[in-house]
Amino acid sequence: MKTRNALLGLSLLVLGFTSCKSDEERQSEKTVDSYTKYVDSLGGVAAADAKSNWEAIEAEYNQKTADAEAALANMKDKTNAEERINTSKAKYEEMKAKYQSEMEQEMNASDSNDPGARVRTTLFPGGSVGADMNFDWVNKDNILKVYNDFNNAYDANKDNFSREDFDEVKKAWEALDARKNTVEKEGLSSADNLKIAELKLKWSSQFKIDRMKAKGDENQDAKDEAK
Repeated sequence: MKTRNALLGLSLLVLGFTSCKSDEERQSEKTVDSYTKYVDSLGGVAAADAKSNWEAIEAEYNQKTADAEAALANMKDKTNAEERINTSKAKYEEMKAKYQSEMEQEMNASDSNDPGARVRTTLFPGGSVGADMNFDWVNKDNILKVYNDFNNAYDANKDNFSREDFDEVKKAWEALDARKNTVEKEGLSSADNLKIAELKLKWSSQFKIDRMKAKGDENQDAKDEAK
């Protein structure tokens, strides 16, 4: 009797595991389906909307790609799913290259009428910020990355900025800060808020020094030319 009960219990355990595994596979298939449908849906987004919100699109795409690739681990037959994922990746990269090329052309065309465009493109790659300093595309999920990218871009290019460029940098920073005040009310996490505060403190101290240096260098150049 004990042996029979033990075998019955073992059978139920195996059946339960098999059922659970099947559920995981079905969920994984749904994840891959969601990923491919998401990429397909981007083709229906108006070009102007896609380009103005590209950083948010890129962040969501990267997360969905990671989820889809992780889902493969729960599939016995991965071939079809891998092919679908790779096809969607190719679609996305083609779309990304097209939009980036268009954004670069648009930015180059506007440089003559908008001297600050070059600086903004440096600080916010992809041409996501125009002369109107609209940061509506920044949200609670990507704002920390935007601040971090801004700091990295600033550090890499500050030696090439003129005094006028520093004025544009300051305007962009203040506009981003204004957007942060809105994002805080939309659920910005305390952890991200703290990291942003650290980035702001680091940047503001460095910016004052760099701006004064640029102004001094230009004044010295003017004196040298007057001699």
